[in-house]
Amino acid sequence: MKETTKTALRRCSVCPRECGVDRIQGQLGFCRAPLLPKVALVSAHQWEEPPISGTRGSGTVFFSHCNLQCVFCQNHDISQAHLGKEISISRLADIFLEQQARGLHNINLVSASHFIPQTAEALMLAKAQGLHIPVVYNSNGYESLEGLRMLEGLVDVYLPDFKYWDDTLGNQYSHAPHYASVAAKAILEMRRQTKTDVMDANGILQRGLIVRHLILPGHYRDSLRILDWIAEYLGKESYVSLLHQYTPMYLAAQYPNLSRRLTTFEYEKVTEYFLNIGLTHGFVQKRTAATQEYTPVFDLSGVDSAATFQKRKE
Repeated sequence: MKETTKTALRRCSVCPRECGVDRIQGQLGFCRAPLLPKVALVSAHQWEEPPISGTRGSGTVFFSHCNLQCVFCQNHDISQAHLGKEISISRLADIFLEQQARGLHNINLVSASHFIPQTAEALMLAKAQGLHIPVVYNSNGYESLEGLRMLEGLVDVYLPDFKYWDDTLGNQYSHAPHYASVAAKAILEMRRQTKTDVMDANGILQRGLIVRHLILPGHYRDSLRILDWIAEYLGKESYVSLLHQYTPMYLAAQYPNLSRRLTTFEYEKVTEYFLNIGLTHGFVQKRTAATQEYTPVFDLSGVDSAATFQKRKE
């Protein structure tokens, strides 16, 4: 492990929590993440947005732990129950190269914010050994500028969530103080790093930004405020993915608004508003996306060996 990585983790502030724990000495912060990167699944994702998954799939690497505690998390087995296996930084670099060798369109880092220094080091190792496909950073949006700047020049595509505009919702559903302002600053930093959106001849994103928003039942008006922000600060030609896939999972039944699926009316109100304010580049989902069938099975496939790799609908 490089000294720069150790320095970043001796008083951890790689995410907005700024816990200040010494992860080198085994101290645990809010995310409970260990020192070494912890991975739960290596797979080919066929169900991301078309410019990410394309025809050959996106090379997902699912990291365990999380710096949010979303009460409706579909990946709670790894984010909250911490299922996964600790691996070396060199093994993580090998995983990236194995994903490339499978012919996948990109490397897709899913929820890596609490392992940014280790991931950055692994990416540098892999690039020195020939990694050349785009790297996608798939994020919950709750990122620090300090952490994101460690990724500058290493990440080609940012795929962040913008979950909430109302901070009451961020606190209640994700235990995330000031979520909106943190996510807004983070997404602007992602835009600064990527500058413009670049597709190849097959429509696969090589560099750029797609902002995702999961519309929550009972809160579609909150979604409209997020679209307003995107139009004003990122521009009306920004890529936005409006997700219809909300499914009551984990602790959602304890919250009246979250105990049901999204209605067609709620989703259409948001998609209509998207068009009405002049946004032009959007991705939508059918209501059939709201099912647990798209939740990954975190069985450690591909973590130890390329031979255990599998493809799954996620």
